[in-house]
Amino acid sequence: MEKHIHIVCLDVPYPPDYGGVFDLYYKLKYLHENGVSIHLHCYEYGRGEQNALLEYCKTVQYYKRSGGWRQLTAGIPYIVSSRADPALLRNLSKDHYPVLLEGIHSTYLLYKNKLAGRKVILRLHNIEFEYYRQLSHNTTSLFHKIYYTAESALLKRYERTIARKAGFIVTVTEKDARRYAFIFDINNARYLPVFTAWNTVACREGKGSYCLYQGNLSVGENEQAALWLIKNVFSDLKIPFIIAGKNPSHSLKKEVRLHTHISVAENPSQAEMQQLVEDAQINLLPSFTTTGIKLKFLHAVFCGRHCVANTAMVAGTGMENACVMAEDDKDFKAAIQDLYHQPFTKEAIAFRQALLDQHFNNRRNAAQLMEWIWGPAGLAD
Repeated sequence: MEKHIHIVCLDVPYPPDYGGVFDLYYKLKYLHENGVSIHLHCYEYGRGEQNALLEYCKTVQYYKRSGGWRQLTAGIPYIVSSRADPALLRNLSKDHYPVLLEGIHSTYLLYKNKLAGRKVILRLHNIEFEYYRQLSHNTTSLFHKIYYTAESALLKRYERTIARKAGFIVTVTEKDARRYAFIFDINNARYLPVFTAWNTVACREGKGSYCLYQGNLSVGENEQAALWLIKNVFSDLKIPFIIAGKNPSHSLKKEVRLHTHISVAENPSQAEMQQLVEDAQINLLPSFTTTGIKLKFLHAVFCGRHCVANTAMVAGTGMENACVMAEDDKDFKAAIQDLYHQPFTKEAIAFRQALLDQHFNNRRNAAQLMEWIWGPAGLAD
């Protein structure tokens, strides 16, 4: 029996160039590889319509995300109310296929009870209310602090309602599954690792000549982590350090110019970023938020040599043993000094591959998701 599914995405999942769409895009690839006919629905607000998605999707529909203060609907978080296009319901109502909602952002119809009688799966990318609360603590902007705090409060109430409406909920870390079940007193949360661009590691033997921190530097948390590394770790640790990513701020670049051994790789291409990750001696992975999983983390453990991370970065991923753990500036300095002259060995690469295959096997994870949706025989119930 042919298997069809509707997948509703919070953004256009191509190109897979930031963490929020990475799992979305590669999930399409591996479901398609297993013969699933995908009907994709995505909100477009700057990334444009992408014909490349038709390689894996039978149909692709685009919807506009509504902006402005008019979308601050009472009781509904802005990330949800701004994605309430009525055309989505019209398109979903043309059949009775299962619906996979990608992120709390995409759940407006579920909240409004418009998907009754359908098999609905909710894929969580974070515990959103906790993520927004952590953003409010980490921002220095008063406007953003107010917005994040208000959105967090709305999200907690909203997520409590949504948690009981989905057929089942799929999280990106074991920790998030446990937290969701505990906070909202539900038993329908399941863990499924994120889908990735890699099936085997691309780590290189030998030694690199610099340390690397990478990420979208226009995101406040990432800029904060980069500045923390500069001021607290590399200000008196004279080892070459590269900060790489999108749109670094003037203040970050100004701080970098004060240190001759630190540089910025501004807006590298995907190929250039891949080279930076592979060539680094140490990939540095501090995080100031504790929900979800970071693309930079997966990129580093699949493609980099030594990785130094804190608990907030690795918690619930099963990959703690792939990293040297460091919680404060003293730990990071000690780990960097210890690892900087240590070659990365064949044995370390084999260990990394075995550990990653336990969790991030794309084909096995696609088969698991299909079994949850259609059952062991592959038939919709």
